[in-house]
Amino acid sequence: MTSSRLRNRGAFLFCSIAVLTLNLTACGDPMGDLKEYVNEVKARKGGRIEPLPQIKPFQTFAYADQDLRSPYVPQLQSFANANKPGSSTTALHPDFTRNHEYLEQFPLDGLKMVGTLTLKGTLFGLVQDSDKIVHRVTVGNYMGQNYGKILSITDSDIKLQEIVPDGEGGWVERVTSVALNQ
Repeated sequence: MTSSRLRNRGAFLFCSIAVLTLNLTACGDPMGDLKEYVNEVKARKGGRIEPLPQIKPFQTFAYADQDLRSPYVPQLQSFANANKPGSSTTALHPDFTRNHEYLEQFPLDGLKMVGTLTLKGTLFGLVQDSDKIVHRVTVGNYMGQNYGKILSITDSDIKLQEIVPDGEGGWVERVTSVALNQ
């Protein structure tokens, strides 16, 4: 081989070794940056942690009125309440033993008079409930949730006598009506 060829080969070999050496030194430690950052954070001085707030003890409440009437149970008139001042002393009250009629399950404002009907000389009122079903009623029937007894039926309205609580343990009568819905 000629000396120029050997020199070229030697130069090529030298360049190859130099490139490989540079590549290997550049890939030294792939986690080096991360390790340096972790060491820097560990070297920092620690901060102050605020103390936990004081928890106030819960104050208990002793309920001493357990013998009083529950506000969730309706108060019916009794002989004990009848002697209190301001209480109703009348014997008026609804008949709780009577079987309820179908229209008594609806509030009175949910019922509509839609007309009248005369059969064999008897005038009937036609009342529509909130389910859009029409019912036939006559004097003496009951409707509404306040024990409303039908007193009279005309072409324009149905008059009822309701028995409602008076707020003092008794009952009062009131007359109301359901007008014809036009």
